[in-house]
Amino acid sequence: MGMQVWRSRLETGQWFSPVLLKDSLLAAARVRHLASGQLLFKRGDPPCGLYAVLEGAVRIGAVSEQGKEALLSLVEPPHWFGEICLFDGQPRTHDAYAVGQCSLLHIPQATLLKLLDQQPVYWRQLALLMSHKLRLTFINLEQLSLMPAPARLAHRLLMIAEGYGELDPPRRVLQLPQEQLASMLSLSRQTTNQLLKDLQGQGILNLKYGEIEILDAERLRALVVI
Repeated sequence: MGMQVWRSRLETGQWFSPVLLKDSLLAAARVRHLASGQLLFKRGDPPCGLYAVLEGAVRIGAVSEQGKEALLSLVEPPHWFGEICLFDGQPRTHDAYAVGQCSLLHIPQATLLKLLDQQPVYWRQLALLMSHKLRLTFINLEQLSLMPAPARLAHRLLMIAEGYGELDPPRRVLQLPQEQLASMLSLSRQTTNQLLKDLQGQGILNLKYGEIEILDAERLRALVVI
């Protein structure tokens, strides 16, 4: 696909659509393709720039010394990621792997820093991208402390459907295996499976292999209480 097609796809996102530096970003960008399961970067790697997901998804997480994986986020089109290292120049905080065949837009770190040196006003646009992620992090931390598991699950499904604020209208069908959802919520797979089955029994969700369909978003939203 040409850059104009990718531009149209990225402009469906609420951050990129109005952003002042999008022409400069696209002029400096290159498309990268990853095979399913391919590593993009790992925790401790040096900064390598800013990315946007064009097709497929990227799994952001970490693995403990005991081999237990924590899945923090599944990044899908038209999301951007990698901006933290742009601000502090520190190593990558987590691992990033392709989920299925994946296409990314990549602006290298040095290229982007040069652009920002030339146009310092653009730093605010990148700060808006990072502040959106920070808000989501605080919300998730609050939920871990205060929300019962069913409410946390309902809220996360709605957030994923809405692309964490990027998609309007939200999706009905989520390509999301139950074990990945469980890892995001810090719940066991068994607990997550039972909660999903309960919602399916109520006619709120429909479950298929690797897929969750939201049948009644309003009833799902009514479960999100603190």
